[in-house]
Amino acid sequence: MSWHLAERSIDHVILERGEIANSWRTERWDSLRLLTPNWQSRLPGYSYQGSDPDEFMAMPDVVDFVSNYARLISAPVETQTEVIGVRSNGDEYVVTTTNDEWMCRVVVLASGAYGCPDLPAFSAAIAREVSTVTSIAYRNPDQLEHGGVLIVGAAATGVQLAQEIQGSGRPVTLAVGGHVRAPGLYRGKDIMWWLDAAGVLDEPYDEVDDIIRARNLSSFQLVGSPSRQTVDLNRLQEIGVRIVGRLAGVTADGVAQFSGSLPNQCALADLKLNRLLDLLDEWAITHGVDRDLPPPWRPEPTTLVESPPPLLLSLRSGKIKTVVWATGLRAVYPWLHVPVLDPKGRVRHEGGVTASPGLYLIGTAFLRRRKSTFIDGVGDDARDLSQHIVSYLEAVSSFP
Repeated sequence: MSWHLAERSIDHVILERGEIANSWRTERWDSLRLLTPNWQSRLPGYSYQGSDPDEFMAMPDVVDFVSNYARLISAPVETQTEVIGVRSNGDEYVVTTTNDEWMCRVVVLASGAYGCPDLPAFSAAIAREVSTVTSIAYRNPDQLEHGGVLIVGAAATGVQLAQEIQGSGRPVTLAVGGHVRAPGLYRGKDIMWWLDAAGVLDEPYDEVDDIIRARNLSSFQLVGSPSRQTVDLNRLQEIGVRIVGRLAGVTADGVAQFSGSLPNQCALADLKLNRLLDLLDEWAITHGVDRDLPPPWRPEPTTLVESPPPLLLSLRSGKIKTVVWATGLRAVYPWLHVPVLDPKGRVRHEGGVTASPGLYLIGTAFLRRRKSTFIDGVGDDARDLSQHIVSYLEAVSSFP
């Protein structure tokens, strides 16, 4: 956004509570890598310049990438400046920080979609005998007690942690709800290559039947691995991970209750995966690249080792020592005192434009395109919103 505003000669400042790339520095586990290949790390006026375009950035690499970009574009960043209040004042906004106060015509909310763990209401009922850790606080298996681990959530984070923790010798039970399967490699190409080339990631928000549902879909079960390995439920069961249904509740005597819908969830994920691969194959034929690629294939259907899967698990038996919450993260705006939040605390917006004139949102899932959640998608969103900002400022300045 700063790059596009500078291109349009719009004075602006970026307020950062910590250091540049703060969440990448402080809220990621040690082995995490981006799910997108290096070539897909593209920002306005800047892209990956290294020698491994098909590899995946580790967290120190991401920190360097973002920091270098900030230096390259001379981004006007005020670090160690936490915003503690945003309120409207006529046709301006007052932004109060830990250091000073700003008056401005436009505010862009770029604090991210992943501010705090999104925990179920019954999370507090977990027995005190069991340790709990969120995906933000998790760093590596060594911080966990020796013994069984229950991981709740099976999107990208859940499957990656299940693989890593199981490999550490701690037996893992993975609670699975709705999930989205995807092969790391398909017909010789990274799955992200397919989604990019076929235009799937460019699908606009206003052409989706149910944008609210689309914005809340789980992330692909992917791992940023040089081997392009596929880590799905079949693979996890092969290495000994126990699969159960969605965690539905915890009783007063410490019994975890799991949904019985796991077979249906798996069948649905298999169906959606095959539909996606059908779409990619059709694109390859239509665009004349089908002959240059290996033949189409389909992953094996999800097979559950325990059928039916267990519905109950005691958290006081001593077999489970740790619960890891991989239930996703959500944005929080305790400092936003402008009436644009819905009952769940989410910003109401239309492609990043809120109902409060001059207040914008960027950096959340499917903001304007399906790729909005990736580094590669933010630039296009910023371009569109910066044009809207220009139009808004011109309209405001035309008033007497």
